[in-house]
Amino acid sequence: KHIECFDISNIQGENPIASCVVFKNGKPSKKDYRYFKIKTVDGIDDFASIEEVVYRRYYRILKEKGSLADFIIIDGGKGQLSSAVKSLKKLKLYKKVGIIGVAKRLEEIFFPEISEPLYLDKRSESIRLIKRVRDEAHRFAITNHRKQRDKKALELPIQKIKGVGRKTIGKLIKKFGSLKTASKASEEALRILVGKNKAEKFLNNF
Repeated sequence: KHIECFDISNIQGENPIASCVVFKNGKPSKKDYRYFKIKTVDGIDDFASIEEVVYRRYYRILKEKGSLADFIIIDGGKGQLSSAVKSLKKLKLYKKVGIIGVAKRLEEIFFPEISEPLYLDKRSESIRLIKRVRDEAHRFAITNHRKQRDKKALELPIQKIKGVGRKTIGKLIKKFGSLKTASKASEEALRILVGKNKAEKFLNNF
């Protein structure tokens, strides 16, 4: 009835984050979705990242006496699954909650303590639900990763241009494609878009 799925996203090897999506009675429960910035891992390490976020997720639920999942899906193979199991063992939740890993390429399903993967019939309702949950975790991770990346991309220009905030920078990028292109636009075009004062501050400080 209650499935949770974890996915790690690190587009182009930067700013790794993890997503956790929740399905209840076979349907997405979006109000329960969470994403995590990786805090304890240096560089790109999916195994250590999964271990961290699974621990953080269920440590908090236990502390707050929340509702545990019946079943956990890890987006990844044997290595990612083993890392998640480490955290469940630390929290004394191992074997109290079902858990599998799902490898992307062949839809291999891994179980703890079993070396060989399971292959389900591609037409089965089970694999369809597992893939749906896994794909939703991936989508949610990618969406939030892009938001974080875009936010970071705006930080330097905002610090550089005095008196011009994030909203104005966003308008300029949306209209002209980049701040460099905007700086070559006519002052009149900039005034129409963001107003006289901000247009002048932008041109004077960029």
